[in-house]
Amino acid sequence: MNLSDFNNLNHDDAVAAIRPALDIPRWLEAIVEARPFGSVGQIADVARTAARPLTDEEIDRALAHHPKIGERAHSESAEAQLSRGEQAGLGEASESAAEQLERGNREYEDRFGHVFLIRAAGRSHAEILSELTRRMSNDPQTERSEVAEQLREIAVLRIEGMLS
Repeated sequence: MNLSDFNNLNHDDAVAAIRPALDIPRWLEAIVEARPFGSVGQIADVARTAARPLTDEEIDRALAHHPKIGERAHSESAEAQLSRGEQAGLGEASESAAEQLERGNREYEDRFGHVFLIRAAGRSHAEILSELTRRMSNDPQTERSEVAEQLREIAVLRIEGMLS
């Protein structure tokens, strides 16, 4: 869909069109109500701003749609399809990297109680593993802030991709 098409959708269809980017009702409403947009950059700016801050409840809601990094999303939802595409850009992990990621995901979930979330686009397996290791030393509040930032980055990339 292009930006002009998005600008001309009725309210409900516009919400549905961008929901896979970040399924947070307040965020979706902020973007849809700010239409029309003159550029993808404008909508990206609104998306970024509307996602600050994200509440704990909103973060939990958004995390429910994200598979573990390194694991294939099995759902056929729009969110799962986007996630598969984003992680496909990483290429195949070596056996060692895949094992480290699997072990790291388990340790992260045990420590923080949710999946490890990172913007995969533009990153290598080595970068993701490095970030996973670094973030394991975060206290829960710092990690929650990092998760919120990753959600914002993912949402903006998805919006840009959907409307470019």
